[in-house]
Amino acid sequence: MKRTILILGLLSLISKGEEESKVTGGHVFAWPFLEASEMQPQGGTTMGSEVTLDTKPSKQWQDLQKEGTKYEKDVRGILAMAGNYRVSFDFIETMGFRENYAPPKPYFSWGTEHVQVIQHDEDFISLQHTLVMFFKDEEGKESGPYLVKHWRQDWTYEDTDLHTYRGFLTWKRERKTPDEVKGKWSQAVFQVDDSPRYEVLGEWVHERGLSMWKSESCARPLPRREFSVRSDYNVLEGSHEITMTPTGWVHVQNNQKLSLGEDGGRSYVGQELGVNRYERMSEPSLVAADESWAKTKEYWAEVRKTWNELYASRDTFTLKPEVNGRKLYQEHFQFAGEVEKSGYDAVAGRHHAQKTILKFLAEDSDLKDGKY
Repeated sequence: MKRTILILGLLSLISKGEEESKVTGGHVFAWPFLEASEMQPQGGTTMGSEVTLDTKPSKQWQDLQKEGTKYEKDVRGILAMAGNYRVSFDFIETMGFRENYAPPKPYFSWGTEHVQVIQHDEDFISLQHTLVMFFKDEEGKESGPYLVKHWRQDWTYEDTDLHTYRGFLTWKRERKTPDEVKGKWSQAVFQVDDSPRYEVLGEWVHERGLSMWKSESCARPLPRREFSVRSDYNVLEGSHEITMTPTGWVHVQNNQKLSLGEDGGRSYVGQELGVNRYERMSEPSLVAADESWAKTKEYWAEVRKTWNELYASRDTFTLKPEVNGRKLYQEHFQFAGEVEKSGYDAVAGRHHAQKTILKFLAEDSDLKDGKY
């Protein structure tokens, strides 16, 4: 139970940090005619330890400035996302589309995150994110590191076989022609338990020192920061920009919040802007992420293998939100925790990965129409 509480706390995306103080002005790019006290950002309130940022241009950035083909620069841009970061998560609803609309409070949190390349084959790159947090109590005493396997992003060049989100925890295969994907990369984003979140095509642009990937529009399930507090919409729809900087990268989201009915009805609730900044850091050390991954990576490889087999065999599938009162990530995290303590058994790992994922798949007769 303590481990579950810790995981939930970390996944709620933790700290505002020590700089939180009395609000004297409005949130940046916010609602200037509302009282600042009414629009103080919500989010985590736990204090994190001090962070030392790496302010010099990174080797990855310098490599991006060198000559190369567009494809070579695309690969460099994706690989440049790996590293140790202070990450800030900043979201604000900028407009609403319903009568008597009142903007919700903005959302802000931050954490320290390790991003590593776990696979790099021809035309495919996989990046695993891990939260590595150090906390500070009211007396200034530090504790940690506390680790949680976070999200994963897979990049595939000229990908013609996508699984896109259709609402109601349903994903469906979407075929593309070679002409439609020429020069483009798909970014597939996965939850902490390696279940799918969304997949979308986009293209990198490299010009005059700017390296940016811009996506097409796509649908996603509600984000963790909202699914427990919002019931007026059930699909997040929008586009993304990932832009490399000398000291990290910035992920900008332009999102529409969509209420999708089971009868196919659609209505937009509001629009949101999100800015997530990944700033390279040198202290504290996040080496614990590598140490933990070395112990559990074989199990997570089996989880990914099971999902890949599912993608190959099914055009449409729906996930159950929970089984017997437990979430999918709880089943995987508990087993991975045991692996980290006692070592990995390949037969047991394969069996658990397959059994767990199949348990959370809805039967064919329960599949939603996915009318997004």
